[in-house]
Amino acid sequence: MRTVAAVPELRGRATECGYLGDLVAAVRRGKSRALVLSGDAGIGKSALLGHLTGVADGVAITRAAGIESEMELAYASLHQVCAPLLNHLNDIPGPQRRALATVFGLSDGAAPDRFLVSLATLSLFAAVAEERPLLCVIDDCQWLDYNSASTLAFVARRLLAERVGIVFAARTVPDTMADLPQMVVRGVSNGEARALLDSAVPFKIDEMVRDRIVAETGGNPLALLELPNGLTPTQLAGGFGLVGQHTLSGRIEESFLRRLEDLPAKTRRLLLIAAAEPIGDPLLLWNAAERLRIRPEAADSAIASGLLSIDNRVVFRHPLARSAVYQAASAEDRRTVHLALAQATNKQNDPDRRAWHRAAASAGPDEDVAAELEQSADRARARGGLAAAAAFLQRAVALSEDPTLRTERAIAAAETSLKAGAFERALDLVTTAETGTMDGYQHSRCDLLRARVAFAAGLWSDAPPLLLRAARQLEPYDEDLSRETYLTAWGAAGLGEERAAREFLPQISQAARALPSPVADENPRDLLLDGLALLTLDGHAAAHPLLTRATQTAATMSTHDVLRWGWMIVGAYAAIWDYDGWYAAAKRNVKVVREAGELAALPVHLTYLGMATAWKGEFSDTAALVAELDSVAQATGSRFPPYALLRLRAMQGREPEASATIAHAIDQFGGDGSTAARARWASAVLFNGLGRYEEAARAAAEALDGTPNHWVFGWILPELVESAMRSGNPALARKALIRLDGTTRLCRSHFAQGIQARSEALAADGPKAEELYCEAIERLTQTPLRPELARAHLLYGEWLRRENRRLTARDQLHTAFDLFADLGMEAFADRARSELESTGEKVHRRSVESFDELTAQERQVASLARDGLSNAEIGERLFLSPRTVEWHLRNVYMKLNIRSRRELAAALASSDTHDTRVVTSTDGP
Repeated sequence: MRTVAAVPELRGRATECGYLGDLVAAVRRGKSRALVLSGDAGIGKSALLGHLTGVADGVAITRAAGIESEMELAYASLHQVCAPLLNHLNDIPGPQRRALATVFGLSDGAAPDRFLVSLATLSLFAAVAEERPLLCVIDDCQWLDYNSASTLAFVARRLLAERVGIVFAARTVPDTMADLPQMVVRGVSNGEARALLDSAVPFKIDEMVRDRIVAETGGNPLALLELPNGLTPTQLAGGFGLVGQHTLSGRIEESFLRRLEDLPAKTRRLLLIAAAEPIGDPLLLWNAAERLRIRPEAADSAIASGLLSIDNRVVFRHPLARSAVYQAASAEDRRTVHLALAQATNKQNDPDRRAWHRAAASAGPDEDVAAELEQSADRARARGGLAAAAAFLQRAVALSEDPTLRTERAIAAAETSLKAGAFERALDLVTTAETGTMDGYQHSRCDLLRARVAFAAGLWSDAPPLLLRAARQLEPYDEDLSRETYLTAWGAAGLGEERAAREFLPQISQAARALPSPVADENPRDLLLDGLALLTLDGHAAAHPLLTRATQTAATMSTHDVLRWGWMIVGAYAAIWDYDGWYAAAKRNVKVVREAGELAALPVHLTYLGMATAWKGEFSDTAALVAELDSVAQATGSRFPPYALLRLRAMQGREPEASATIAHAIDQFGGDGSTAARARWASAVLFNGLGRYEEAARAAAEALDGTPNHWVFGWILPELVESAMRSGNPALARKALIRLDGTTRLCRSHFAQGIQARSEALAADGPKAEELYCEAIERLTQTPLRPELARAHLLYGEWLRRENRRLTARDQLHTAFDLFADLGMEAFADRARSELESTGEKVHRRSVESFDELTAQERQVASLARDGLSNAEIGERLFLSPRTVEWHLRNVYMKLNIRSRRELAAALASSDTHDTRVVTSTDGP
């Protein structure tokens, strides 16, 4: 064990060492911990990590360090971390096991989603920790490759009940780790700094010079130990060797260079090989050295200088020493060394490092090396390393001799950068491609890339004109891609958060309608595009047949279709009022996306499934989907408006919660687009429940004015009919009825006809009104839409009471009240209760203790456990380890006062339902 006293860099670090010791103790007790150490180069982070591993008795330890020259190799550092743990690979779920095996090159397969790789790493750590506590130590995180950094940060954020600790060290905290617990490592105190300096200088120096050194180094231990090296007593005593304006790290590098200058030429060349070779493999070092006629004795001086050690691995005294050696070499010497390393690297076992060394050895364009880099990009892409693939392609562009190939490689690099989420790099590469000679197809692909960057970045108002232009330009070259781009453009315009985006819907629709008829058999994409174009230009009646055929062929959609535009087919079902098809399609889409491992695409599909469950009144399921959506969005960085949450809060009718959700949505996404329209639709539902009809009518009218989605305004219209009639504006209600009839006339579903009948009844009188109310109830009874059925009973009961048929009214109002109470629709339940009291009944609410103390995560875990998912399956769904799932379930059992999963269904049902009792008075009719 390394003690503090035995390591000079640890002098004065008692507090930090104590904290790290406590971290290890917590991990042993089963408490997960994550920590980021940050501080300047040489400040002592690596020494603290060494102390940490030294006190971790009885704990499995895995280590890694970021290497600057490996930053472009996908999962390079993650492989360092996981390699010692792969004997537990069979202990994690199959999809996750296959994802890790693919990225580590253990098996072939489709490129896995990087979030699936992250979840697999979490499961692997948890599996190891079941056997023995695990400590993961990662140094020099500023040089981690992107995939490794994001994966390890993902795991660190989700540690809870596992016996796992992860400690990172970095000069500055990477963005991916900004939300993790942090410890800033600062310089040691003046007293400790003087003692360190005295230990490095074998003679007495002037106190003023000593104090200057201590002040300028800021108590940096490595600087105190290294700066005096190579200076004569005269230089050091007088302070003459310390003059200069370089940064501290630069001056530390200079101290290493002073050692380098006195070494033989062969030794300096050997050190350069070691600096250029990233993995510290002694065999590779000696093989490359042999090619440059460097004998093993050359290492003696390097080791004696303290710059390098060679054992199982080749290790520099400090990363700054490696940097100093590499930066001091001439460009020609670096190319010579990289060429030797490329020749020494096994082409079959490590082709990508070989290609990277060959690229670094190239003084100018080299088509053979560029082609090899392209092959490396293909391999990186197959492992899911999109950032690495883009880097290989970008280097291939620089080395391309053939102008045509250079342009094509630049476009491919831009496409890969876009998929990796590197939007700025993608645009830069598009610009590079455009500087060369391009044909029309390449021009159109560049335009499409610019459009896709805007769409992927959430700039939905910028995307429609760019997508429209790209689709038009693609028409002569790739009809399929052109049609898909038009469809994406229509969807982008529909999601636009500014009024300007909606103005492109007619242009997009006209251009799509002008396309020649597809030669192939009918497919859902083409039918959907044509149907949406007709919906925009000619209305529901014209579009209905095409949209119906699109939904009838939806079962033939491929995984690619679902991932690209599958969310739009759900809109087609909604436009034709086919609730059953809508729910089934949304559920199928979520399943397809989960199985494909495309977690970043999941939020939009969870949103539409969440809305579908809310329409049914299954609010606990909707809440679970919203919580899952939040988990996915937090893990992936995806951003999608809170449509499902808005619908849920509006229907629950709890005004403070609903109003806060509505206000936040408008504030976050703006007040003039799709989200604002849905927020105002939610306001209309809320205010109708609360009986504030003028506010409901105003909100519904604003929602209609603001929505670009033709299927959504069909849902808004019934709210406007009801609120307009109740607020004394029958003319407005009749206009809304005419528009509603235009959306439902051709739809034979009970959903469409039930809503239409209920709305028409509001504007009717006498027997006709009663006939329509009864038809609405009969039709809606045959759907799973219990909230809409309850509202039909409520409206019928209110009409009966106004007709002075109090006894009959009570029956309808009782039914409505019971349904609302069972569903948890508080505002509508209160409205029904008030109506019952107006008939002479006394209605009392008795609220029993519910289980609101369950956290969102606990309720989500409990709901999935109730549905029969295992701990491992729940963990896959929620990005948690099975042990953390079990920890959440224990909390749920304690809070619900139950003992097992078998009791969950009843306990959750009780917590989701307001226990409301209706007491009938003896008052007469």
